[in-house]
Amino acid sequence: MTLLRRLLFGIIAGLPGGAIVAVVTNPPWIPWAAHTVVLGAVLGLLFGEHRQSNGSAFSVGLLIGLLDWVTWTLTLAPALEGKTPSWTVAVAVSRFPELVGAALFGTIAGLAFHALSAWRPPRPAHRRAKPHVVIAGGGFGGMGAARELDRRVARGLDAHVTLISDSNFLLFTPLLVGVASSTVEARHVSAPVRAGLNHASFLHGRVVSIDTQTRNAYVAAGKEGMLRVPYDELVLAVGAVSHFFDLPGVGEHAFPMKSVEDATRLRNQVLGALERADLEPDPAEQARLLTFVVAGGGFAGTELVAELVDLVHDVLHFYPRLHGLRPRFVIVHAGERLLPELSPKLGLYARRKLEKRGIEFRLGARVAKATAEDITLDSGETITTRTLAWTAGNRPNPLVQQVMQAPLVVDPTMQVPGMPGLWALGDCARIPDPAGGVYPPTAQHAIREGKAAARNIAAVLGGRRPVPFRFGGLGVLVSLGHRTAAGEIGGRRVSGLLAWVLWRSVYLSKLPSVEKRLRVLADWTLDLVFPRDIALSTKDDRHA
Repeated sequence: MTLLRRLLFGIIAGLPGGAIVAVVTNPPWIPWAAHTVVLGAVLGLLFGEHRQSNGSAFSVGLLIGLLDWVTWTLTLAPALEGKTPSWTVAVAVSRFPELVGAALFGTIAGLAFHALSAWRPPRPAHRRAKPHVVIAGGGFGGMGAARELDRRVARGLDAHVTLISDSNFLLFTPLLVGVASSTVEARHVSAPVRAGLNHASFLHGRVVSIDTQTRNAYVAAGKEGMLRVPYDELVLAVGAVSHFFDLPGVGEHAFPMKSVEDATRLRNQVLGALERADLEPDPAEQARLLTFVVAGGGFAGTELVAELVDLVHDVLHFYPRLHGLRPRFVIVHAGERLLPELSPKLGLYARRKLEKRGIEFRLGARVAKATAEDITLDSGETITTRTLAWTAGNRPNPLVQQVMQAPLVVDPTMQVPGMPGLWALGDCARIPDPAGGVYPPTAQHAIREGKAAARNIAAVLGGRRPVPFRFGGLGVLVSLGHRTAAGEIGGRRVSGLLAWVLWRSVYLSKLPSVEKRLRVLADWTLDLVFPRDIALSTKDDRHA
C-alpha cells in the first residue's frame, strides 16, 4: 500500500469515529474536523504497508486514541489556552469523558482502516502468462526482495511473485540473544511472512534442488511431497548454517544460535545447569555446571556472553546453595583481538568492560574438540564445562553448492555470472563492493541487497539494465550487557549507556511491525523492574 493510499485510508477511516464522538460530545466542529483528519493520517502511517488483523487494528486504534488523549487533551490543549499542563489523578479523572471519546474514536477508526485496507478492487484477467519471480529464503534478504516486489506489483509490475521458506515467519535474529537470556519472549522476535505480503504468494517449504537449465526449483512441502516450481527469475537468499569444521564432538555438544529453537535450547541449558548445580554435592561437577563457554568473539559471541552473564547473576539469588560461588564465563576467539568489526580502540574498550565483569578471554585460540564434560583448545588447554555456545563459524546453505560453489560469487548487480535468471544475496553470496572487497553478512546489508535485487529484477522484466548494488553502511553497535554498549555511528565512536540506548532504539525501530515493537518494548520495560524468568520451557536431556 502506497504512502498516499495509507494516508487517504486513514483519513477516511477516522471520519465515522470522529462523527460519532462529535455527536456525543458536541465539540467545536471545525477544530474537531481538523483534529480528526490529523489523527486519521497518523493512523494510516502507523499501520504501515501491510494489512492487519482485526485484533491488531483494534489495538493500534485504541493506542492512538489513548496517545491523543494524553498529548492533546492533557498537554497541548491546556498549553494553547495558556494553562500549565498537569497529569495528576484529579485532572485525569476530570477529563475522563474525553478519554472515553478518544478510545471510542481510535477503536472505530482502527477497525474501519482494517476494512478499507482489506478491500481489493477486482482485477481484469490477463491472457498471457506473467513472468514468475521466485525467492528462496525468508530471512532479511529474501523478505526485503519479496516486499519490494510486492510493492511494485501493486504499482503495476506485470509479474507473479512467490516466496518460498521453510519458516512461515521472519526471524529478527539480532534479538536471539535476548531470547537466550530471558529478556525477550521468543514469539516476539518473529513476524508472520504472510502478514507482510499483499500481492506475492507464499509457499511453506524448503527448496532442495534447482535445475538452472530448465529453470525449475524443487520444493519439499510437507504432505504435498516434492513440488516443481518453474521460474523466470530466481533469487537465492537461503542464508547460512552453523559450521563446526568437522571438529570432534563439537556438532554433538555445542549450542548454535541460528533459530528461536536454538536460543530457547541454550536458555534451558543455562537455567538447567543452575538447577542441577543447586543440587550437586560434588564441588568439581558443580564448577563444571557453572562454567559457560562461548566460541566466537564477533558481534554474536560478544553479545551472547554478556547477556548470559546478566542472566546468571540476575537469577542466582533464587539458588541458595550457590550463594558464595562464582560462575565462570569464558570466550574463545581465534582472532588476536575481540570484535574485529570495530576499531581497535572500541574493541579494547569492550574487552576491558567484560573483563571487569569477570569474563575470561582465550584470544588467538580455537576449540579443537568437545565432549559432554569439557572442551579442548588447540593450545592443549582443557576447560571443564557442560555448556558450549557456538558462534565461531558459519557456512552458506548447502543448497548453493548445487549451483556453483559456496558461497556464490555474483556480479555487482547480484546476478550469478553465466546463469541467466539467477540472483543471489545475503549470507550465501559474495557481493563485491567498490573498494575491492565484499559486503559483510549483516542484517542492514541483507535488507538493502534484497530491495536492490528486486529493483534490478523489475528493471530486467521491463527491458532495462540492472544497476550495481551500493551501500556504505549505517554503522555498527554491540551490546556489552549491564546497560552498556559500544559502536560506531556515522564514523563517530559511541560507548557506554548512550550506546546501549542507541542499540535498543535501533533494533526496536527495525522490528517489522508496530505490534512487535510494542511487545519487545514491554519485555524490555519489565526487565528493568522484575527479575528474569527462570521457568524451563522445554526439557532438553542432551546435556543432562
